[in-house]
Amino acid sequence: MNNFFPNSGVFVEIDSFNIPKEGQAAAGDVFLSETNIKGRRIIAALSDGLGSGIKANVLASLTAKMIIKFVLFDMPPRRAAELIVNSLPVCSERSLSYAAFTLIDIDKDLSVKIIEYDNPPVIIARDGNILNIKKEKIPIERKNKKTGPQNETVCISKFSARFGDRIVFFSDGVTQAGIGIDGKYKGGFGIANVRDFIKKAIAGQTDISARSLSQNLVERVYICDGGHAHDDITCAVAYFRHPRDLLIVSGPPYNPEKDLEMVEIFANFPGKKIISGGTTAQIIARILNKTISVVHSLHRYSKDDDDKPLIPPESLMDGADLVCEGIITLGAVSEMLSRTNIDFSDQSAASKMLELLINSDRILFLVGTRINEFHQDPTMPVELEIRRNVIKKIASNLETCYSKAVNIKYI
Repeated sequence: MNNFFPNSGVFVEIDSFNIPKEGQAAAGDVFLSETNIKGRRIIAALSDGLGSGIKANVLASLTAKMIIKFVLFDMPPRRAAELIVNSLPVCSERSLSYAAFTLIDIDKDLSVKIIEYDNPPVIIARDGNILNIKKEKIPIERKNKKTGPQNETVCISKFSARFGDRIVFFSDGVTQAGIGIDGKYKGGFGIANVRDFIKKAIAGQTDISARSLSQNLVERVYICDGGHAHDDITCAVAYFRHPRDLLIVSGPPYNPEKDLEMVEIFANFPGKKIISGGTTAQIIARILNKTISVVHSLHRYSKDDDDKPLIPPESLMDGADLVCEGIITLGAVSEMLSRTNIDFSDQSAASKMLELLINSDRILFLVGTRINEFHQDPTMPVELEIRRNVIKKIASNLETCYSKAVNIKYI
């Protein structure tokens, strides 16, 4: 997913965080986002299924998927809501067919449409304040009045987003946290406290990511719930900001006459920079008249396999965010990306590279194509694949699993 709108220069970071209801294997809240094929529109939906666990997850998943598809095909909001509430399967225990939802529809010109159905109201933060936007309430018709709430309405609102804006939307597990528990929030955390928390969180860290803000809010109300989630607790955030760019230079150019071109690209790149490879680092340091110093530490990149090679130590050079060995470190990054849970705690060069990759939006690999005969030795470990193939694997994983915009340039 590429969430960058070139004409406006805005990147839309969208992320969420969830704590399922205690004792449930599946979350009853579901968050989904999608970018249309031409990258001109971003749609995100958060749905809260009736009850909790597997049944709620099914209801919420169906709702989120349907509302996103309906809106992508420009179906009127009222019609979309009516189709959803009349299409959901009926809960066998309560004889109810019901799932609340919030949908955010962001166009390339940064115009935003918000559709809300029975979830807590969306909060829009701008310049340290909470925006109040007009909402149009549209009644919807349910064919079977017994399978949902009475007097149902869908709320529609629109506004034009700006740099720095955040749209925060969440399930009622956030606002109702603390109900029935003795203490300050025994009547529920409430929407007013959510607004105050968001304002303080942004004031304390103006560039706080969508992931961190959503996680901080969920963990805060989880504490209010006595450390036991009495309902699914979910928050999602859309953050309008500048894209974060990363350059990784790895391998010397095929022709030494191209060394200067490689170094110029490195020197003029506006984002964060990684040099992966000793020869590559020496070329850049020589042309830019920089000094390289080695940090003496080695790390294994698999705690479960002592046969894995040690990751060579990183180095320091002014103008680079990370300088490290090439093929072993890249192989470790590729292996770590394939894991379900990524552990950054070892602070190896591979972990630091991976953290920079995950925290970037647009990544450029500048790959030198001079062959290093050492890495063609068949007796070397399988992890020492040709640099280009390892980088292709990393790029594919970043695009598929982490929604990064990745470009590979060979030199």
